[in-house]
Amino acid sequence: MSLKLHSRLQAATLENASQDLAQRLPALLVEAKRVAATVAQGTHGRRRAGPGETFWQYRNFEAGDAAALIDWRRSAGSSHLFVREREWEAAHTVWMWIDLSPSMQFRSHLAPASKAERAVVLAFALALLLSESGERVGIPGIMEPKARHNTVTLMAEALAQYQDKLKGLPDRSSRLSRHSEIVMFSDFLDPVSDVSADLGGIARQGVRGHLLQILDPAEESLPYQGRVEFLDEEAGTRYVAERAETLREDYHRRLAAHKAAVATHAVQLGWTPLLHHTNRPAVEALLSLHMHLSGLEKAYRAKGTLRSNQGGESMDS
Repeated sequence: MSLKLHSRLQAATLENASQDLAQRLPALLVEAKRVAATVAQGTHGRRRAGPGETFWQYRNFEAGDAAALIDWRRSAGSSHLFVREREWEAAHTVWMWIDLSPSMQFRSHLAPASKAERAVVLAFALALLLSESGERVGIPGIMEPKARHNTVTLMAEALAQYQDKLKGLPDRSSRLSRHSEIVMFSDFLDPVSDVSADLGGIARQGVRGHLLQILDPAEESLPYQGRVEFLDEEAGTRYVAERAETLREDYHRRLAAHKAAVATHAVQLGWTPLLHHTNRPAVEALLSLHMHLSGLEKAYRAKGTLRSNQGGESMDS
């Protein structure tokens, strides 16, 4: 049984949902601004260590640091050596990928929004926070990175115009700038081999990634009873279950294995895997994403090189 199968009644609405998404972009942008404002009140801007004139913070001396970086006055009264770090003053590039494939249009009675709508809101909200910090934000193959006050408006226009191109994950041939980051919003329910190949192609370009797997609560629980016809809108296949409840145990096992495989591959790449359900507040997922992006300051050294972080985690927001 495919992980992308949904009940016939709910799958029948996916096509209309895809068409309505473009019309709902203005409303989703308003919601994104509200979500971003909530997170912005409780966090500081995205700041990183690097070449610059502005003092940022002290940190413990680490193996590999030049002795000239030690602040001897700060270290004099302690048994530890401290380094005086300056703030990175160059704009960084963060790519956003919003999966708008048919499976992302799914919304069950258990959720207030479809997966695609939640992905759009979170991408817009994160772009607002990043652009306000002076970062460049772009969409692979759709929109070149921008560092402007109206970046999110440009993103909305790009989504409305190129919605059909945002299917699945970015094309493996997409050229992304080295040392940039990419945040992917998707259900990641394609075969693990395909997901791994797509992510690997991007990682080999020297790009750091963050995966937000967005799932409807019905996709986790399979809350169906009796005779149910399941449809896969993308593959055009169907499956009739005479007693849907008998599938639940095996389905839960397969879904758990799939999620674990995707997360494991992300961690092996040094990427961050996160999980979000559409019945949970969007602000929870945005806060997790923003904190992970802001926590990369130690990965950027004086010469601007990226140090691989092997500590990704899987999180249910």
